[in-house]
Amino acid sequence: MALDSPESLMTLCMDFCLRNLEETLCYLLDNETLRLHPDIFLPSEICDRLVKEYMELVNTDGILEPHESFFTLFSDPQSTRLTRIHLREDFVQDQDLEAIRKQDLVELYLTNCEKLTAKSLQTLLSFRSTLVSLSLFGCSNIFYDEENPGGCKDDCQVNPTRQVLVKNFTFEGFQRLRFLNLGRLTEEVDVELLLRPLSSLMTLDLSGIQLGDLTFLTQWKDSLISLSLYNMDLSDDHIRAIVQLQKLRHLDISRDRLSSYYKFKLTRKVLSLFVQNLGNLISLDISGHMMLENCAVSKMDEELGQPSVEPCRSSIAPFRGLRRPLQFLGLFDTSLCCLPHIPAYKVTGDKNEEQVLNAIEAYTEHRPEITNRAINHLFDIARIERCSQLLRALQLVIAALKCHKYDKTIQVTGSAALFYLTNSEYRTEQSIKLRRQIIQVVLNGMESYQEVTVQRNCCLTLCNFSVPEELEFQYRRVNELLLNILNLSRQDESIQRIAVHLCNALVCQVDNDHKEAVGKMGFVMTMLKLIQKKLLDKSCDQVMEFSWSALWNITDETPDNCEMFLGYNGMKLFLDCLKEFPEKQELHRNMLGLLGNVAEVRWLRPQLMTSQFISVFSDLLESKADGIEVSYNACGVLSHIMFDGPDAWHICDPSRDEVVERMWTAIQSWDISSRRNINYRSFEPILRLLPQGVSPVSQHWATWALYNLVSVYPDKYCPLLIREGGMPLLKDMINMPSTRQETKEMAWKVLERCSNFKEENMDTSR
Repeated sequence: MALDSPESLMTLCMDFCLRNLEETLCYLLDNETLRLHPDIFLPSEICDRLVKEYMELVNTDGILEPHESFFTLFSDPQSTRLTRIHLREDFVQDQDLEAIRKQDLVELYLTNCEKLTAKSLQTLLSFRSTLVSLSLFGCSNIFYDEENPGGCKDDCQVNPTRQVLVKNFTFEGFQRLRFLNLGRLTEEVDVELLLRPLSSLMTLDLSGIQLGDLTFLTQWKDSLISLSLYNMDLSDDHIRAIVQLQKLRHLDISRDRLSSYYKFKLTRKVLSLFVQNLGNLISLDISGHMMLENCAVSKMDEELGQPSVEPCRSSIAPFRGLRRPLQFLGLFDTSLCCLPHIPAYKVTGDKNEEQVLNAIEAYTEHRPEITNRAINHLFDIARIERCSQLLRALQLVIAALKCHKYDKTIQVTGSAALFYLTNSEYRTEQSIKLRRQIIQVVLNGMESYQEVTVQRNCCLTLCNFSVPEELEFQYRRVNELLLNILNLSRQDESIQRIAVHLCNALVCQVDNDHKEAVGKMGFVMTMLKLIQKKLLDKSCDQVMEFSWSALWNITDETPDNCEMFLGYNGMKLFLDCLKEFPEKQELHRNMLGLLGNVAEVRWLRPQLMTSQFISVFSDLLESKADGIEVSYNACGVLSHIMFDGPDAWHICDPSRDEVVERMWTAIQSWDISSRRNINYRSFEPILRLLPQGVSPVSQHWATWALYNLVSVYPDKYCPLLIREGGMPLLKDMINMPSTRQETKEMAWKVLERCSNFKEENMDTSR
């Protein structure tokens, strides 16, 4: 069974403060700028966490909108201290870095911040004396400045601005910088010139950059321990430069074999050069490489027995020269990952679940194209086999979906994998916290993409959860997203069916505040539009039935929603459906259940008092559809109308007496032991029909309903009747002169059932 560890007090406080900035840490100036309260000082441990949690919430919460002046809270190092921050995606702008330029940053990671321009390069100079670690991965515009060729002002429409490459920026003065990631740097930048001032680089990432010459790297041959050249088209000259970097412990020359054509082919000789010259190597990634020759040992020479990590038994011939097993070996999208003896403790590949999970873990942050394929392998494992490392698999897929919220391919494969990883087979292995994280990323996907596959995968995944209980913490958000799906003019039939099913489940068994809130979102109107569309198509399918069922649920004890139903022409649709689909029993039951809710609202009942409606309800008393349900619900509608007395009967045909007689006949025809397709949360609407003498038939219907429910489902409904004060009301009704004898006898039976239930369930323990 999965265990939940509670959130730390620090995390809870951070979350609350970030959601309520103006009520906690800061105030808003007239120009809408946030300012920290003057009596607050926050150390770096808190400031760094605040920024981290803020980025997490903005990226994954869906409710918290980024505040334009958030980073101004950290503008004064006398009151706030930042040392290590990670910022990502394109809502990070130049003014955000400018706001924190006085901070003594040690670590600054900027990932895919495409709105940053050369203004931020100048801001980086403010950190040059303290910065140890810097990432500009995917910041594709940071080396570009905007220039107005016509010399006009900013709002000049005749001569718009153009991007001009900044060529004079170098890392001069960044004496402490040891870790640098320039992945996906724009091609026009002179990398050698840019890096020349750095004297002691230890880690360098040049992923996605094409360089003809790497000999400049040898200036750091005594310090460089990690080099990443992912997706660089290598040559023999590159290899000669790399093997001179004899301090290297981590080397990544992997590539995405699907992205473009690479001339370079990996050979035994190259791998042997790495083994012979890079004696400190503990991590090597050669994923995606096509081998020019077979690097595997021959079947004759291959060791038998259990898979081994010992180099001397390696199935990859050049690696038999390793002094010790590698800590990490990237073999994803290569044939080598399938060999039995691989001299590494952690291997990426597609041979088995372990290799696939290692690949997702290793490549998620900066290589979505590889991550996508790895998750696709995990999807196959979860679908066809059984996932043995469920917790790890879920955490990795969640991380990938969070990290690449705006990458459609990952959202498609990730949501598909989640569908299989959250099914009932794995339920007991998942904690509440983990399942909430899954729901969050699923809703993110629905929010970001209207694409059919993403929407279908996300909706199907939500069906694996207990609805509404597990979705209640995101109740408003999930309803809004589902209604958005259903309001699209053209929608995939299967998605529509799933979305209506979820909407129906979400308004079932929730409190009235939730129902009223959803009603105000347009829930009632949306369901009626779906019904109208199905009527035009003459189609009574699951969407039609779920829509009426959802309306039944959302109007339960919720007068405002009942009023919306009438106001949006719901009664016309009721009559049209009844006429078009006379044999659809489930449909009739749902519609009559809904109208029972409407009839419970006193000030709406006059709208039901028409000859047409009363005649229809009266005719439905004789319906045998769905057992007694349609007849029972029709009688319930009429019972509430009768409760208003003869003076409220404003029609001549049918007469009140005629309808009353038909109601008595219907009730007497029902089997008291009928099992019911109904679920009462409260007896209040039924109980209010007891203490009155204006409509004995309404009293009788209410008493029959109670007797049936406490007889067939005593464990559920006896306590409810007792709790809601039904016993004294029944006793008082028995003593009323106007109450019919058969009603009194039935009431005594209800009292007897409940009394026996109390005695049988009395606690006699001491």
